[in-house]
Amino acid sequence: MRTLLDLMLPLSCAGCGVAGAGWCARCAAVLACPPVRVRPRTDPGVPCWALGPYTGPGRRAVLAAKESGRRDLAEPLGLALAGGLSRLRSADRPLVLVPAPSRTAAARRRGGDPVLRMAQVAASWLTDSRMVSVLRVWWGVRDSVGLTPGERAHNLRGRVTTIPGSVAPCTTQENAEVVLVDDVLTTGATASESVRALAESGIRTHAVLVTCAA
Repeated sequence: MRTLLDLMLPLSCAGCGVAGAGWCARCAAVLACPPVRVRPRTDPGVPCWALGPYTGPGRRAVLAAKESGRRDLAEPLGLALAGGLSRLRSADRPLVLVPAPSRTAAARRRGGDPVLRMAQVAASWLTDSRMVSVLRVWWGVRDSVGLTPGERAHNLRGRVTTIPGSVAPCTTQENAEVVLVDDVLTTGATASESVRALAESGIRTHAVLVTCAA
């Protein structure tokens, strides 16, 4: 069936548009470099890292995964996250990946949460690693597109919380490194509120890693 679909609707690279591959080797190389330290306007209080800038192939791939239903990108983008995490993590400590939360309406419109899918893939590529989805966004949060940094912070303030009964895997795994993962870091508002919510539930976040930073 997939072969038939490829004949009818040939895949094109989400990063550069070349036919025949959903994510070509040249675009994959853009996100394969060592993570870069970034400092968003709203400081979440933990080190923030990005695989690349929010330009070019990285930006186009993130938008394709979020807005164009490109579920096939979860695997290569998750693998890129795994590569970055392998460079940042402590070799002797287990790793817990917490995906940044998405609005329920946005996830429903996109056929699921692309960040959660990428985090699942990343965890599957890493030894002694697990993905735990513990964060949620409360009703009433607006889409952040077009909002100023101040409006983004106000939009999310106090509206990211942990899901009741979900934090045990993060708190019971001794000596684990908890990393918040997301697709894009812009102002840092989502990361800051996510780190705060985790801290209020007794979970210490060690770092934030995103696919792209604006």
